[in-house]
Formats: sequence, C-alpha cells, structure tokens
Amino acid sequence: MNESGPPALLDQSGPAHCTACCCPLANKVILVLFMGLLVVAILFGNLVTLAVVLGTKHFHTPQGYLKASLAVADLAVGVFVVPLSIYAEVHLMVSDSALEWTLYDSKYLRFHPCSLVGPVFAGCTFVSITTIFLLTIERSIAVLKPLHKDSVITRKRTTTLIVLCWVGSFLLAVSPTVFSSEIALEYNSCSRMCNYAPMNTRAFNILLLFPAFDFTLLGATMVINVISMSSIRQHSRRRKQLAGSECPSGGKPTFSDIKAAKTIGTLTVAFTASFTPIAVFVVGNVLGNTWCNFSFFAFWILATNSCWNVIIYSVRDQRFRRCAHKLLMPVQRKDTSNENKTQNGETFI
Repeated sequence: MNESGPPALLDQSGPAHCTACCCPLANKVILVLFMGLLVVAILFGNLVTLAVVLGTKHFHTPQGYLKASLAVADLAVGVFVVPLSIYAEVHLMVSDSALEWTLYDSKYLRFHPCSLVGPVFAGCTFVSITTIFLLTIERSIAVLKPLHKDSVITRKRTTTLIVLCWVGSFLLAVSPTVFSSEIALEYNSCSRMCNYAPMNTRAFNILLLFPAFDFTLLGATMVINVISMSSIRQHSRRRKQLAGSECPSGGKPTFSDIKAAKTIGTLTVAFTASFTPIAVFVVGNVLGNTWCNFSFFAFWILATNSCWNVIIYSVRDQRFRRCAHKLLMPVQRKDTSNENKTQNGETFI
C-alpha cells in the first residue's frame, strides 16, 4: 500500500457508474452469460485459426504467419482480459460486495490485476491494428506487383516484422503509466473492464496518442485497400474484355491473391467499425464527458472483435473453410471413408 496516506475509494455506487445493462440482477446475469460466451467464442475461433494455419502446409506463408500473429493477439484477450471481468462480476453478483482491487486504482495497491490486464488489452489491440496493416501491405504488393511478391515478401522479413510489431505495441501500451505519474490503471465500474485512469485533463491528453496511432494506421490501411481494390476492378474489366482471346497471364495477380486482398479489406472494415467507438469515447473524455453507458458498449464492442476474424476467414476463404471443416469433423470424415470402402467392396463383389 502507499504509505503517503489512505487511498481513496473509487466511487462504485453513484448513478453515473451504474450502467443500464449491468445494475438489475437479471441484467447482471445476462452480462456474465455474454462474457462467458464471448470467452468460448474467442478461444474456439482463434484456436481453430491457429490449428488450420500452423497445421496446413498451404498456409505456411508470410500471410499465414501474420494471421497466426493476429489469432494469438485475439487469444490473449480471451485468456486474460474477459475472464478477469467475469471473475469480478460474478463475485459482485454472488457476495454483493466488490473485490478490494476493484475499489482502488493501481497507484494504491502493491499488485493490481489491471496493471497486467490493462496493458495486455491495449497491447493486443495495437498488435491487431498493426498486423492488419502489414497484411494489407502484403496483399497490396501481391495485387499491384505480383512479379515482385516472392522476392519482397519473405518469411524471414515477415517474422522480423511480427516481432517488431509485438515489441512496439506493448511498449506503447505501457508508456502512459511508465512516463506519467498521473495515469493509473483501474477496474472501471462503467466499462466493467480494466482501463487507464487519468488523474486530470493533461493526463487524458497523453491517452490521445492511442487513437492517434490507431487511426493513422487504420487510415493508411484503408487508403492502401482502396488502391488495391481499384487495381482489382481494373484487372476484372480487362479479363472481361479479353475473354475468349489469348492473353499472357504474367504480371497479373492470381485469383487467390485477389480473394485474399478482399478478405483483408473486410477485416479492416470490421476492425475500424469496432475501434471507432473507443476513439470517440477517449476524445469525449478529454472534452469532459463521462458517457458511462457508452463506455461499456464501446469497450465490449472492441472485445467482441477478437472472435470475428475466424468468421470472416470462413466466409471469404474457401480453402480455410474446408481445412477447418476437416479439422472439426474427423469422425464424419472417417465414417465417409469407411462407407466409400464398403460401397467399393460391394460393387466389386
């Protein structure tokens, strides 16, 4: 504990800190069920993604490595971030009393769970944004410069970029608390999640670095996606014009490259939509707005993004969908194989 004086309790009972979705008992039960289902969806979806990417030789590519990195970042949200919120909310619901660490920020406790979980959530968010940016760069080269793809995008370079992405993202995540004594971490009673807790407006201005960094990368990603999509439309028009005539295919992106670029474009749109409410909330706080109810929805919309990637892959990527089906239906595959053998045997007889 801090020896300079008794710590001040965080206000957990005021009306501004009681979100409409979390105060009545029935709503608390629904909230905990939602969190539990979210954990299951995040773990299941991203473990399937890792199993398909790491277990299928076709996906042992720079693009596959980036998708695996993205899945690991999403897994961390399901392992560290959401379970802590479930634990705090279940304890509050069952015992009708809050855990001690939910009443104090990290400045007043020797060990505060949010000192770990808060930077993990922020760091994984930065990793996701940076990885989507790298995926967009990789796909744009495949679409715009297909002949240079293999020489520019190598496994070694991709691995190095992934390591730098993780290191840089987590350095950025811990920088507010390391370089400013006016920012702590707390379990926020509005968002029901570990958040940064600025002591004054100047400290809030420091946190504007987060949305500034994120929207700079997301903006660049959107621009690159627009350029890639424009190139894809031009290639599509050329194919229609030259249909039925012989035309050399060299220097043009393959169908799989085009499909992958569209998939990454969908990922970018999904992540931008899920991150925008957080950016609006941070800017609103700097301007002096509390927005308690809005903060809950903003943070949990961002958390749900961690289970969307596998859905997008399954819808957009037929080969991924086929590999995931084989992974999840081994019994059905064996039964089908045995049935075919039986039928072949009967036909032979």
